[in-house]
Amino acid sequence: MTDHAHALVEGRCKKSNDDLCGEIFWPLRGEVAFWFMPELPEVETTKRGISPHVIGNKVTEVIVHRSDLRLPVPDSIVEIEGYRFIDVKRRSKYLILEVEQAQHLIIHLGMSGSLRVVDPDAPFRKHDHLALTLSTGRQMRYHDPRRFGLVLHGSGGDAMEHPLFQELGPEPLEDAFSANLLIRVLQGVKRPIKTVLMDAKVVVGVGNIYASESLFQAGIRPMTAACDLSRKRVGKLVKAVKEVLAHSIEQGGTTLRDFVRENGEPGYFRQELFVYERAGQPCRICGTSIEKLLQAQRSSYFCPKCQRDWC
Repeated sequence: MTDHAHALVEGRCKKSNDDLCGEIFWPLRGEVAFWFMPELPEVETTKRGISPHVIGNKVTEVIVHRSDLRLPVPDSIVEIEGYRFIDVKRRSKYLILEVEQAQHLIIHLGMSGSLRVVDPDAPFRKHDHLALTLSTGRQMRYHDPRRFGLVLHGSGGDAMEHPLFQELGPEPLEDAFSANLLIRVLQGVKRPIKTVLMDAKVVVGVGNIYASESLFQAGIRPMTAACDLSRKRVGKLVKAVKEVLAHSIEQGGTTLRDFVRENGEPGYFRQELFVYERAGQPCRICGTSIEKLLQAQRSSYFCPKCQRDWC
């Protein structure tokens, strides 16, 4: 993966060592909300949400209000006008929208992006940078206050051959991500297991929230050296990752405060989190106070009783 592509996947806010990346006033709720990067369940939720609205329908108009995203929106994007979407896929935290005539769009939501399907007459919000009017009379809009996302257009080749995807690890919910695979990867690796779990070359889409929650469910402390995990613990961890992500997808994604689902409403699952952002609060299982530490400039949360430092 190129340095630029890696930055797209692992984008960080320079203003903080935590996930906190800025703030925005949420007029409908009369409160200040904070920006977090949408993780795999949010992207999967978006994929499932927009699919019935776009698949089989033509793009009648492409509207670009701002093209200066993480990478510029290419002028060639207008070439999809008059052609139908034939499929919507997800690879890691990227959406791939396949279009007739061997065309495709690659979309990454960055740190604050969202897609909504709305009435074309609805007023454009300040950070609605791109809109695709559909033959159904609806319009899909890309909204991104921080402009750390991307919308790329390609033609004449397989979208999965794009350089962004070449060094990505397996999908966590697919059979390719297994205990046997992870055991091989972890051999001789002294880095903390949480850092390894968040490495997109090892497995894609396990961001900070879900890494913390998966380690809690598996009973493993985030600072444990990856190579010290027993085969049994690795098996529990793989199982936990799959269960935590699948459950979150079922719930529509975590509360990332300004993450907005395709219908304009936030996706919530946050109240069910066990450790993430619960420092100082009692563990939901044993009552011990949840602890917080900094790892690779990211906050980690764990229960010192339920999660052991020997495995």
